[in-house]
Amino acid sequence: MTGNKITNGHLSALITIVIWGTTFISTKILLKDFSPIEILFFRFTMGFIMLLIIYPHRLKIIKKKQELYFVLAGLCGVTLYFLLENIALTYTLASNVGVIISIAPFFTAIFAHLFLDGEKLRSQFFIGFAFAIIGIFMISFNGNMILKLNPLGDILAIFAAIIWAVYSVVTKKISSFQYNTVQTTRRIFFYGLLFMIPALFIFDFKLNLKSFVYIPNLLNILYLGLGASALCFVTWNLAVKILGAVKTSIYIYMVPVITIMTAAVVLHEKITWIALVGTSLTLAGLFISESKINLKIVIRKWCSLKN
Repeated sequence: MTGNKITNGHLSALITIVIWGTTFISTKILLKDFSPIEILFFRFTMGFIMLLIIYPHRLKIIKKKQELYFVLAGLCGVTLYFLLENIALTYTLASNVGVIISIAPFFTAIFAHLFLDGEKLRSQFFIGFAFAIIGIFMISFNGNMILKLNPLGDILAIFAAIIWAVYSVVTKKISSFQYNTVQTTRRIFFYGLLFMIPALFIFDFKLNLKSFVYIPNLLNILYLGLGASALCFVTWNLAVKILGAVKTSIYIYMVPVITIMTAAVVLHEKITWIALVGTSLTLAGLFISESKINLKIVIRKWCSLKN
């Protein structure tokens, strides 16, 4: 694999995360006038149409079994993940969801190890995971103790992270089919919208187009539909194709930093010391789990210097 191709993979992942880190804010704003399922349906319908305009060529599946991977990707990466995320945002802070979603790399690494012949999980992976869980616990209780919010939102965000990990592994498998990235993304959107149909009836979907007359609502749904969906799903899937599911998921580490900073500026969400400590522990855990440094050797050297 050439250096330019790897650079493009990292650049694609970076662009995706910078945009996705702010989508929690846009969704939080839209939740004032729209339900979670309405936001989800509008943004991915818009994204599907845009991808169809960009590359209006039908994807021809070589093997019928491959279709099952697209079905699973649509169910997990579009319907379940974003439905859980959007509902979570109705119960908890945007910054909370942004931080909690950042544990997705842990689950991605585990699933990749089990299903994609990934690297053997090392002891520091589990040490890092413990740090992150403690951090998430602090973030969750930050809202419960100080702002009296229901921790249900934080729990839903954790489930969303697990679902996203499944999606990352499935898309890595899809990338091995060597189809066009725009076509595969559009196919995933199609199944995502298809699985969304029952949810439209369950959650009382309304075609509330009048709310788009309000300019902030229109701009935010365009941002989610064209930027966070049409563009970012293509760039993310491209990054997974080039770098792999685990390496690409590392970029999710940046989400909480971007989300908390944006939430503080746009939504005026208070950044408490508990949230900062919890965020620091979560990020520290993520970095420890992916670090190439052997912690056992470092600890032994440190102990020998003290003695």
